[in-house]
Amino acid sequence: MTFRTPGFGRRLGSGRTRLVLPVLVALAALLIAYLVFTAVYTNWLWYDSVGFSSVYTTQLRAKLVLFFGSGLFMALFVGANVWTAHRLRPAYRPLSVEQQGLERYRSVIDPRRRLIAAGLLTLLAVLTGSSVAGRWPVWLAFLNRTPFHIEDPQFHKDVSFYVFTYPFLRLVLGVVFATVILSILAAVMVHYLYGGLRLQGPGDKASPPARAHLSVLVGLFVLLKAFAYWFDRYGLVHSERGGTTGASYTDVNALLPAKTILAVIALICAVMFVSNLLRRGMMLPGVGFTLLVLSAILLGGVYPLLIQQFQVKPDELAKERAFIQRNIDFTRKAYGVDGARVVPYGTRPVTDGKQLEAERAKLGGVRLLDPNVLGETFQRLQQIRPFYKFPDTLDVDRYSVDGKTIDTIVALREVSGAPAGQHSWVKDRMVYTHGYGFVSAYGDHFTKSRVPEFITSAMPVTPQQKIKVTHPEIYFGERSAPYSVVGGRGQQELNYPDGTSRSGQRSSTYGGRGGVEIDSFFRKLMYSTRFQDKNLLLSGAIKKDARILYNRTPREMVHRAAPWLTLDGDPYPAVVGGRIVWIVDGYTSSDGFPYSEEMSLGEATRDTITDTRSAVARQANDHINYMRNSVKATVDAYDGTVHLYQWDEDDPITKTWMKVFKGTVQPRSSIPPELESHFRYPQDLFKVQRQILSKYHVTDPAAFFSGEGFWEVPEDPSAKGKRQPPYYQSLRMPDETAPNFALTTVFNPNKNAQLAAFMSIGSTPGSNYGQIQILEMPRNAQPDGPGLVQSSFETDTQVKGDLFALRQGGTKTVPGNLLTIPFAGGLLYVEPMYAKAAGGSEQQPYPFLGKVLVRFGGAVAAADTVDQALDKVLGSPGVPSSSGVPPGGTLTPEAEKAISELRAAVDAYEKAQREGDYPAMGEAWKRIRQARDALAAAQQAKPKTPAVSPTTTPSAPPQASASPSPSGAPPSD
Repeated sequence: MTFRTPGFGRRLGSGRTRLVLPVLVALAALLIAYLVFTAVYTNWLWYDSVGFSSVYTTQLRAKLVLFFGSGLFMALFVGANVWTAHRLRPAYRPLSVEQQGLERYRSVIDPRRRLIAAGLLTLLAVLTGSSVAGRWPVWLAFLNRTPFHIEDPQFHKDVSFYVFTYPFLRLVLGVVFATVILSILAAVMVHYLYGGLRLQGPGDKASPPARAHLSVLVGLFVLLKAFAYWFDRYGLVHSERGGTTGASYTDVNALLPAKTILAVIALICAVMFVSNLLRRGMMLPGVGFTLLVLSAILLGGVYPLLIQQFQVKPDELAKERAFIQRNIDFTRKAYGVDGARVVPYGTRPVTDGKQLEAERAKLGGVRLLDPNVLGETFQRLQQIRPFYKFPDTLDVDRYSVDGKTIDTIVALREVSGAPAGQHSWVKDRMVYTHGYGFVSAYGDHFTKSRVPEFITSAMPVTPQQKIKVTHPEIYFGERSAPYSVVGGRGQQELNYPDGTSRSGQRSSTYGGRGGVEIDSFFRKLMYSTRFQDKNLLLSGAIKKDARILYNRTPREMVHRAAPWLTLDGDPYPAVVGGRIVWIVDGYTSSDGFPYSEEMSLGEATRDTITDTRSAVARQANDHINYMRNSVKATVDAYDGTVHLYQWDEDDPITKTWMKVFKGTVQPRSSIPPELESHFRYPQDLFKVQRQILSKYHVTDPAAFFSGEGFWEVPEDPSAKGKRQPPYYQSLRMPDETAPNFALTTVFNPNKNAQLAAFMSIGSTPGSNYGQIQILEMPRNAQPDGPGLVQSSFETDTQVKGDLFALRQGGTKTVPGNLLTIPFAGGLLYVEPMYAKAAGGSEQQPYPFLGKVLVRFGGAVAAADTVDQALDKVLGSPGVPSSSGVPPGGTLTPEAEKAISELRAAVDAYEKAQREGDYPAMGEAWKRIRQARDALAAAQQAKPKTPAVSPTTTPSAPPQASASPSPSGAPPSD
């Protein structure tokens, strides 16, 4: 016989159910705590491994203080008002349908009131704390602010107030506003739930205690509004109301006094609301609220609109002149272009033959290797094994080779993982762990095979290399795996392929100090959790002294070591003291500089390279109005050592963060001279500055107001719809005696294909570094811009014939960078035109040099080398005119006949191609070559014959898919 207690089974089941939820909550809390601990601990280990643990702990402390401080403030203030509202509930609630409905909710909430309140307040505190903790840079910068020693002309405050103090005050006001608003909403809900506020029934809709409580809260809100109106006055220095950024005439003469009056009115209204504690009724609060709303509409909206419409617009330039000048001066200071020199150029080009030869002797080498095209060539010629990769954009640097400093194209041979079909966890994470080799090539010439002439490329490296590399291994690079395990006792890591060894490769074991030791069970568990990879915990291949490398790309490493920096999108490698180091340019920026033009950093730095290449990172669309190249950072490619060097010693933002993170940034005086010689002016800052100078080269307010002299960055002629990138090159500016390494760009007039100006900035550390020089072309005789120059290459008969020959047999041409060089009082244009075969066992499916295209004045030529092309455009006395005929010169009858025959032959080829008549295409091709040879003979027979034909030429013939290959195609390498 079984005895059962009635209901016992149900009570037992109910008890188990009640236990499940707390257990699940506890387990979830423990899991979250474990994951948080894992993230914090492994992050700290990484920071400690690179010597920047103070950066992490400082951030962590700041985030914790803001998280708990703001969250606690929000929870306590809102909780106090909820408690007050509950205490002020009426003892008696009149019977009504409304109250009967609310009674059901009260009966459910009351038994769990404290638990519900605690849960909601905790959630509110967490959300608030999480939001405010992310603003830790604002707080730390405010605490350590450094003066700029520049006063704004309106309020006479130091710029540091707008960069550091004003953002912090807005943050504090935002938190307090949110707290008061949420308190009002919470109080209204509690008062309504417990009958203090009613929508139905006779009598007052609010009890006196509820009215007094809400009046105080609304009064506090209005008081905060008074403070906000007062501080909004300083925000006028960022106003966009006028034609330029900054306080305009209307802002100063209408909105500024209006904000002051509104602050006083809001203060009076706050007193009216608080006075409701002493007297019953809503008359005073109602009057105050109405007064505030009407004042805001009339003073803050209507009055400035009337001033703008009836005082400013009829005579806008006279009213805004002083404010435009403020904007010009402060914008140029904010972006560091106030020292830019604009000089007239091109009014007197050299025409004398002897002077041209003298200028040519000073020209120096012209960089023909385009780093944005030859990535494929490096990949094909220097890949060695399929698991090595080169970036799709190479880098330009300078090295001393054979006693001469030359422009050099450089790249690293990085590893991309185990070969296809051989992937395993051990191979991917412990064998194929690093790249090998610093590859460099002369920037100004090619081999006889029309491919780059390499300075360093050997694998393994040899002591005879002209650039000495003692540590060619690349454990920290742009293509590094998310993590690798290296350095374990007896671990064999692929170092480089070696055909002389039995295994076909040479192995090594990492001996650097980079990474974190991972030979303990606890750390294996931590990293197994972090990377969600059980092999880190279970694999027996991880031996004693093993280290794990992660967070290992140069930009990521510098970003973590200096989170206050914005980093250039193109880190580049350099050999310093035999070691390969990555050089990363760091910027400080702000959106708080008064009167300065604001721009999108991402949009300003976009060009062909950022839009079409993966090796150069695009900047985020952050809005800035101040920027400095404040820090030069390096990352050792072998052991991951990070160094931060102060570069701009006058930047107050850098000084501020150096006070926050003490000892992390080394002084400029500690930069090794060999390292400094490889520094260059950073591209992203240059792009921002050229965007600014497209308008702010105009310093007269009247001219700026009209906007007639504004420029624009031209479209890249090789990539339609993309902005032309800047180019590194060594050149000699008109006031210089020798070529210097520089970063250059050109400008077109707005909506015009002519050339308005040429801009260069010194990129070699020294007295000339950072000096901006702009050569402004005469407005009544502006030369052709990049698009027109490119078009002139494609339409010139001789050049078109040479390009046509390159494009036969399935070969296509790839235009290189179109370099603009100040030369002999004019502009010399040089463009390498590469050829790329379609493929095949005997062809080169990568770019090789086809022709060098040159233009000077109106003369256009194509040749195998720069010197040969210059011989053609400068070989005759006088500078050719726009028609290609020298002053006083005429075409010989032989040259005219050859040109006529060339045109007829091209027309015949185009007609045969359209009709698909391949035999006729072959005959026409023979005629083209014969005409070209005849034209060349005519030019050699009479030196005064110009190297180009008249500009009226037939259109470029389309490519034929089945036509003879040119005999001049370069041999396979």
